[in-house]
Amino acid sequence: MSIQSEALKGIIYQGIDEFQDHLQRELGQYEYLGGTLYFAEGERREAFWTENVWLNPIKITFRSISEAANSLRNIQRNWAPVLFTQFRRGMLIQEKLPPINLKERPFPWTVPEAPMGAWTLLDANTMIASPLCSSPFPGGKISFIENKVDPPSRAYLKLQEALVRSRRWPQSGERCLDAGACPGGWTWVLTQMGAQVIAIDRSPLDERLMQNPLVTYIKHDAFTLKPEEIGPVDWLFSDVICYPPRLYEWIQKWLVSGLAKNYICTIKMQGEGDFETPKAFAAIPGSQVVHLNYNKHELTWIKLAPSKT
Repeated sequence: MSIQSEALKGIIYQGIDEFQDHLQRELGQYEYLGGTLYFAEGERREAFWTENVWLNPIKITFRSISEAANSLRNIQRNWAPVLFTQFRRGMLIQEKLPPINLKERPFPWTVPEAPMGAWTLLDANTMIASPLCSSPFPGGKISFIENKVDPPSRAYLKLQEALVRSRRWPQSGERCLDAGACPGGWTWVLTQMGAQVIAIDRSPLDERLMQNPLVTYIKHDAFTLKPEEIGPVDWLFSDVICYPPRLYEWIQKWLVSGLAKNYICTIKMQGEGDFETPKAFAAIPGSQVVHLNYNKHELTWIKLAPSKT
């Protein structure tokens, strides 16, 4: 047997451990490969409950560990394993590849432009690899160095991940709206970057943020305020706990008003989840809907204004 490669006529979807049933429902028909990996024939399907999507998978057969590693190195530099079998053999292959940095990251951090591939083993002599994936992070995962003292909640990690994934974040002096801000995790992130924050919630924020000169607190239900009452904002953020259709209805008002440039909002699920509203968010031009590493039973909608560069 010699090294052989074959482009697969489909896409591999890397699910999330506790929400694999959500991905299965989204895909409908699929071939289960193992672990959290699913293969579906044809063009990419609209599936949001994924850690990563392998966009151009290739099946490679090989005779030895060195041949497997060389076959990947000949394609590109960066590869991250997603193994569900042959773990020892897989680690020996990965050791022969250029190292990738899996350390916790500081914020902000600029994601390298070089593609991050993903690969797995089906058996001792067969692998599937995809040099191009939807996530820029190794295996679809990223962890940040946590600040366990200053932020009033761990929710701040979601916003950090969304901004890093977007490769863009608020600049000093930009005007941000934080809907459902209490206790202030997202507002804390924004003030650390020097942004001016309009924080709206029926409950006050952490006292340290209430005294921050960059924060303007409005005691109100953000969804009942008209965009014209807030005025233009560079960024609109929402981590409000509400049913997805209500968030979508509110966002439509802002889109029609044209008063917000960039959006990052959490789509929070209840019960078995809402599989239709995320599709509506994704259909908004320039949008993406993703499941972040720091998301739980929720998705994140991101819409950014076109870059000037």
